[in-house]
Amino acid sequence: MQKKLPTDPMHGIEDIFPADSRRTPLYVIVSLDVEEEGLFSGRYPAAGCGVRNVALLPRLAPLTRDLGFPLTLFCAYTVFDNADARRALAFMRDKCGAEIAGHLHHWSTPPLRAASAETTIPERTHRMPDSLLRRRLDSLLTAGRRFQGAPLTSFRMGRWDLKSTLRPLLGEFGITLDSSVCPLRAFRDGADHFLAPADPYWIEGTGQGLLESPVTQIAPAPWLARLWHKHVRRPALLDSFHYWGAVSPNPVWHGERAMRLATRLHVFRGGRVLHLFWHSSEMLPGASPNVPDQAASRALFKKICSFLRWLKKSFAVCAVTAAQLRSAAATLGFPERPAGNGDW
Repeated sequence: MQKKLPTDPMHGIEDIFPADSRRTPLYVIVSLDVEEEGLFSGRYPAAGCGVRNVALLPRLAPLTRDLGFPLTLFCAYTVFDNADARRALAFMRDKCGAEIAGHLHHWSTPPLRAASAETTIPERTHRMPDSLLRRRLDSLLTAGRRFQGAPLTSFRMGRWDLKSTLRPLLGEFGITLDSSVCPLRAFRDGADHFLAPADPYWIEGTGQGLLESPVTQIAPAPWLARLWHKHVRRPALLDSFHYWGAVSPNPVWHGERAMRLATRLHVFRGGRVLHLFWHSSEMLPGASPNVPDQAASRALFKKICSFLRWLKKSFAVCAVTAAQLRSAAATLGFPERPAGNGDW
């Protein structure tokens, strides 16, 4: 009888790379962009943003209580501005040890310009007046400090829109760890993170200042990524590599086999930090096209739990928040920012 071949193209591939790495700790950051609904429909509301999804954050308590992974919650201004959302954040912070961090959606952060209810495509940060960008970043971090009772020290920019315009402001406002870089992404009129490293690095100097902790995304075939970047000039086509040529541990972007493959490849190549993320709105059925109903929401949570259990069995995991990684970073030997023309 002929043996039936597996239909999953990832089947067996991850077994090529050794999973057990007990001598060197693998630092793992599990983070969420905590934000308003409706952002995956091409509409970016400037006001009246719904944040019902944030009330579901306590459902993630088992990730910390049972599995030992504290969460880093990158929160938008609309979340800090909502009383119900603040109660959910307080529960996650006080009962589950979550870090409260900043996430700038500048289009919905005051001061707002016109009374327009929404914009189709938000202005890129490098095209905004410097004074307006500064005031909106201040509004976000002031709201976060008011909620937290202490300054926020970790940050992620909305839409991965980190360019040289914004980075100098982060240190000025007391940010010590940024996570706005997503390797293998390049955006039209926006940031080019395509050739960014997948592991943390110091923006300036070594062991001090601003640490960049990219979201983990890698190419199974690095030569193909370099070739693609060298010969493809249109940003939209360049960015398409993210959809067909990359793997990551990010549970909405990839299936669990690809998540395991990304982890093993990253560690095999010397990666010290695995940083995975998803959006809080992806917990609310129907708030994201990726999670259309309750069944999809339950499946996502099940996938995340299964992956985190596998991580703990396969590696010497040290689960940390972004701030905890930054506190230990001076002793971990992260390199300086590598040379290159990209926005990282």
